[in-house]
Amino acid sequence: MILAGIRETAFFPVVSGETVLRKRGMSSTYSITEAQARFPAVVRESRDTTVTITRRDEVVGYLLSPEKMEAIIETMEILANPKAMRAIRDYEKGLTKFHPLSDLDE
Repeated sequence: MILAGIRETAFFPVVSGETVLRKRGMSSTYSITEAQARFPAVVRESRDTTVTITRRDEVVGYLLSPEKMEAIIETMEILANPKAMRAIRDYEKGLTKFHPLSDLDE
């Protein structure tokens, strides 16, 4: 089914002139031409999903919400912190010991 240029059921391009839009799950892909023509709508869409921008079927950029970008940056900071990564690995191995917050009062 095609609605407003979006094919909801699969990852097949919907072509209209130079405009190509693909939608799959929680991600949309627009050609640069389509993104330029619909920029306000594409920006609104990026609040809820990551938008991929392509030129000649090659990915040239992404548009995503500030919250998602902040989460990516925070994850990168944690991954770059050796102490945090050691704590995560220890937790995954079952080596982490948890205490009630009331223990801090002592």
